[in-house]
Amino acid sequence: MPYYRKMEFIDLKTQQDRIRDNLKTRFDRILDHGAYIMGPEVDELEEKLADYCGVKHAISCSSGTDALLIPLMAWGIGPGDAVFTTPFTYVATAEVIALLGATPVFVDVYESTFNIDCEKLESAIQNTISEGELKPKAIIPVDLFGMPARYRLIEDIAKKYNLKVIEDAAQSFGASIRNQKVGTFGDVAATSFYPAKPLGCYGDGGAIFTDNDDLAEKCKAIRIHGTTTDRYHSELIGLNGRLDSMQAAVLLEKLTIFDEELGMRNEVNNFYRKYLNNAQYHPKDYESSHALFSVVLGSNKKRDNLIKRLKKNAIPSVIYYKNPIHLMNAFKYLGYKKGDFHVSENLSQTIVSLPMHPYLTEKHITSIIKSLKHNE
Repeated sequence: MPYYRKMEFIDLKTQQDRIRDNLKTRFDRILDHGAYIMGPEVDELEEKLADYCGVKHAISCSSGTDALLIPLMAWGIGPGDAVFTTPFTYVATAEVIALLGATPVFVDVYESTFNIDCEKLESAIQNTISEGELKPKAIIPVDLFGMPARYRLIEDIAKKYNLKVIEDAAQSFGASIRNQKVGTFGDVAATSFYPAKPLGCYGDGGAIFTDNDDLAEKCKAIRIHGTTTDRYHSELIGLNGRLDSMQAAVLLEKLTIFDEELGMRNEVNNFYRKYLNNAQYHPKDYESSHALFSVVLGSNKKRDNLIKRLKKNAIPSVIYYKNPIHLMNAFKYLGYKKGDFHVSENLSQTIVSLPMHPYLTEKHITSIIKSLKHNE
């Protein structure tokens, strides 16, 4: 593989070189048939995505955010309803709940996997029921950094309290638990095809996965302004959530090398872990898609020192996530305060993500490791 003078945090250039010729062929076809939105490439993509995950329905949409929002709309979730999720994730997970007038109820995460803590989840549900102000309706676990959440326990809890489950698989497409693919957990799953994701397009895009026929039909209608047979007569309140044919073409070509790239990501992960013991925990029988490789430092000062050292050596790094959602200004109205979610808050002060993509070489990683080992 080529060795770039400038190390990339996520290297889309090398990947693009592999698929460029086939992409041009697909783009030419789109220019010829002129169906720029929801064209035949979208149908082909949905079929291949469903087959890959092993579900009946894959419904493409315009972003990972819409992939979360649309099922909530289909279920009629709104004011007075509680939806449980984690504060240690990208804001979109909580944002879609708030947009519908429902209330995000945050639950802290495990120190090991950074995913939702199932014991705390059940406590939060019980507390919400006891308080009697909100009606628990759904859980949105997040597969953080590519690692699936504990769906066996989550689904048991959901069944016990009659709650829906949306798997937020924005970062985990391609991952699995005991050979069961992400996209098949809960009632419905949502993923993102943002360019930085393991499977990403060259713009925005997303997909919804479900085996429920009725839910699939509602989601398909909602993504096109709530229409079914007549595009000028809305049966439901919907939105403009369609996928462009060009983005579908990109995803189709990337799918041809996706499993190979997952294997390469796993090799990079294994190489990192030969030298680092402060990374996200990888449970037995869980396969991550390794969207990010994140390590936890002992303090905020140690993290700052490491970032400076990496930068000095031209090694990129990013903090995911430096602001837990419950402390963001947009969510002040919920009444949470500092100290409410100790693990999430501590992670936000001490975590940093290192370069992770299929085209990292041993030379790249060795230079990263040297910078880490010299961090004092």
